[in-house]
Amino acid sequence: MAASNRVILGPLVGAIDQGTSSTRFLVFNAKTAELLSHHQVEIKQKFPKEGWVEQDPKEILRSVYECVEKTCEKLTQLSIDITNIKAIGVSNQRETTVVWDKTTGEPLYNAIVWLDLRTQSTVERLLKRIPGKNKNFFKNRTGLPLSTYFSAVKIRWLLDNVEEIRHAVSEGRAMFGTVDSWIIWSLTGAKNGGVHCTDVTNASRTMLFNIHTLEWDTELCQFFDIPMELLPKVRSSSEIYGLMKICPSLKSGALTGVPISGCLGDQSAALVGQMCFQDGQAKNTYGTGCFLLCNTGSKPVLSDHGLLTTVAYKLGRDKPACYALEGSVAIAGAVVRWLRDNLGIVKTTEEVEKLAAEVGTSYGCYFVPAFSGLYAPYWEPSARGIICGLTQFTNRNHIAFAALEAVCFQTREILDAMNQDYGIPLGQLQVDGGMTSNKILMQLQADILCIPVVKPSMPETTALGAAMAAGAAEGVGVWSLNPGDLTAVTCERFEPQINPEESEFRYARWKKAVMKSMGWESAEPTSNGHGLNK
Repeated sequence: MAASNRVILGPLVGAIDQGTSSTRFLVFNAKTAELLSHHQVEIKQKFPKEGWVEQDPKEILRSVYECVEKTCEKLTQLSIDITNIKAIGVSNQRETTVVWDKTTGEPLYNAIVWLDLRTQSTVERLLKRIPGKNKNFFKNRTGLPLSTYFSAVKIRWLLDNVEEIRHAVSEGRAMFGTVDSWIIWSLTGAKNGGVHCTDVTNASRTMLFNIHTLEWDTELCQFFDIPMELLPKVRSSSEIYGLMKICPSLKSGALTGVPISGCLGDQSAALVGQMCFQDGQAKNTYGTGCFLLCNTGSKPVLSDHGLLTTVAYKLGRDKPACYALEGSVAIAGAVVRWLRDNLGIVKTTEEVEKLAAEVGTSYGCYFVPAFSGLYAPYWEPSARGIICGLTQFTNRNHIAFAALEAVCFQTREILDAMNQDYGIPLGQLQVDGGMTSNKILMQLQADILCIPVVKPSMPETTALGAAMAAGAAEGVGVWSLNPGDLTAVTCERFEPQINPEESEFRYARWKKAVMKSMGWESAEPTSNGHGLNK
């Protein structure tokens, strides 16, 4: 195509958004933050045993290449010159653990996904070595309780159970990384000089990282007995890590030589994309799980109410780290996928909204989707999913409604905890993520929280955050993060429409259901082979 026919837009920035259920590549205009094009590929989750959740690291990588290739093709069809892509950012599902062989570039095991529960017996064994079996023993250093959720126990399980990994470690061939590290290493050359790094936000989810010194913690590595040479180098969230190398999977050779210069765990990326740069600003992302983050500024705030303290971002090598309080809910969008894939009561996830809208109530039915135990504020691995309050009148519409309500009730629980920890109640909730396209859900959320819910018209805030970090990096400098330069965001607003008394009544019933879900599973296997220690 003749250059004169091309659309002149100025600098563009790409973002790889690798989530639990899908991978996307999105391209933004660095001056206006407008989303120009994107492509999405769904990722398979494997459930080899009850409570186990895995993904194929090579499938994750193939999905990244496919999304980059297809998005570049779409841009070319729109007469947009892809050589204007000046930087690439990466945002990723956090905690998910990959170990690979640096000499062959091959994964040594499937990625163990953050939701996975196989490490419960590992957690209980480690707890026995802690005074008073206190799961918060390392919280002052890491901001996290000892849980199946974080990477350290997943690495420990792999070292204990996978001979091939033990062998690779002893020969100095093994590398560990969260998904960001695996992607960046692969895109910057893999076994031929790939850069083995992560950023502070992802490192802060491993339980091996000191959130005050912003370094790997020798004592934590000794406690978990994890060799430090496995770990990636920790960098800021916004700097040039390396350049895209020619890759046989990218037929066009698109983006070769473009710097990869932004890296944020998905929830931190959404906080940046929602422009929550001030203390007390918060956002809730509705993805596979649900994650409420509140910016607490340059000082970490430790929670007394079951929330996590995490690194929010560090937007440059010489910039200070900012911290956040986080409420993590394991199952949000995943409950809708479960209704589709496991129960078959809907053929598409969009149908859930339609079913719920037809009844407008759960008719006293409550659904606690504790498929992976309960995360914040309970941290109760023994919990399992329950549906209660059923009568002969209950049908699939009520169960669909109860599933959506469950997402909202879980958000209410973590918002209550955040208000208690932070001391300043939120006046409104900024939201993003795939589920926010469900208008019934957004209205329900406003009703259950009794505050307005505010949704940006451009929902891809996670990818936007990664693009902002990449474009603002030193040596790239195409995206300004000065408050005066940030684009104003248009929003849709949902106001509460029910009286607070009804909201409180439903919330109290939900709490009752949560209590009934607890203590369901023991860590020791029972005679029929169930239990977590498999």
